[in-house]
Formats: sequence, C-alpha cells, structure tokens
Amino acid sequence: MAREQIMNVADSKHDDCGACPIRHRAVCARCNEDERDVLDDMKYYRSYEAGQTVVWSGDRMDFVASVVSGIASLTQTMEDGRTQMVGLLLPSDFVGRPGREHAPYDVVATTDLVMCCFRKKPFEVMMAETPHIAHRLLEMTLDELDAAREWMLLLGRKTAREKIASLIAIIARRDASLHLSGPEGAMAFDLPLTRVAMADYLGLTLETVSRQISALRKDEIILLEGKRHVTIPNFQKLLDEAGDDSDGGMLN
Repeated sequence: MAREQIMNVADSKHDDCGACPIRHRAVCARCNEDERDVLDDMKYYRSYEAGQTVVWSGDRMDFVASVVSGIASLTQTMEDGRTQMVGLLLPSDFVGRPGREHAPYDVVATTDLVMCCFRKKPFEVMMAETPHIAHRLLEMTLDELDAAREWMLLLGRKTAREKIASLIAIIARRDASLHLSGPEGAMAFDLPLTRVAMADYLGLTLETVSRQISALRKDEIILLEGKRHVTIPNFQKLLDEAGDDSDGGMLN
C-alpha cells in the first residue's frame, strides 16, 4: 500500500511562502514576514497519491493543514458500512480543527494531493497570540458552512444537469479566486475530477454524467478541449443551468 510522503521542505517547490499559489486565500493570508517565519518553523509538507486516505474519522490529529494542490473528499461512514461524501476540499481549504483532538470525517485524496501542514500545538499557541489568524480561520469556517449548505442542496434537490453544472461552477469559482480573477469574460481551467469521480460524488451513473456534460457542451454552456480542459464562455449562463439565481460568493 502506498503511503503519504513527508516532503523535504528544503527541496519543496512550495517552500517559498511568497510564491505559494494559495497564499492570498490560506489561513496565513494576512501574516507579515515575521509571522510567516514563525509558521515556517512549525510547517512541513505531505503529499498523497489519488485514492490514499489522509486521515480516518476518529483518528487523533497532531496537525492542521491547508490544501496546496489537488482535491480531497470528506466522507462519513455509517455503522452498516454505507458511506456518504459530505464535501470536497479544494486548494486553500483548511484541514483539521484547533482544539479538536480527533478527525470528524474520513479525508481521502481524490487526486494527487499536496498539503502544507502545521504542528497543531504550536499552531494553537500562535492562533491565540495572533488575532488575525484566528479571524481568518473564522472566515474560512463560515465559508465552509456555506459550502456545506450548497452541497446539501446540490445532492438533495437538484436535477442531474443542475448537479453537473453546479459542480463545474464550484470548481470554476475556486480557480478564479486562486488566480484573483472574476466572472468577466471567459473562464478556463483544467477539471481535476474524472467523470467516474464526479458520478460517485454526485450520486449519478457514469453514463448520466457523460450525457449531461455532452449536453452542456452541445448547448455551448461549456467548451471542452480533450476530456479535462474546460472553458466557460459565460459564467452567468452556467449558474442559470445550475439553478442558481445569483453569483453570491463568486470569489469565496
């Protein structure tokens, strides 16, 4: 079984915090240079291959982390073995909870995943002494609550077409925010999920996912180059297909 790799910080391409692709969205977004130096002393990187478990529900967690690249899923398992995915972790999302010893969900790497990890106890001390870190974490927690509500609506009430459009919109919003861009003009990005993964997460068959993607492409709601590169000519039209009546949280 493959195991996670703890990356040598000196050799990591993510080591320069100033060049970090998630820095303006991460929990350390408002840190000054001295504070980044303190964080640097407690951080390390972990990489996971697609399909690996980052942490099991109930496991003790001695770290918190930000997703640097890749996607992970949050899954809850019932006593009879049935599982339900309750959310996705996208780049800049935070993993773990200060003050909580154990993981509430299974966290599994959906794609190859890199996380910037902080040793929990030193991070908790710094959070107590640095109010804007605590404030940023509160903002991220509220964003996560909004995302959870959006996910409940997506899974519970939307049609297959709306589910596919919604998932694409969620990924497009995050990509736009990481690149400090907005909904004006065409949006282009690489879809990080396979159609099999999309089917699994949305409770659809692979055939349904493929059919709905083809329909969105035929209607020119999305443009596809190969299987993964997506261009959205008009984001509002995608939101209309997703059943959303506003662009609230475009850059959240």
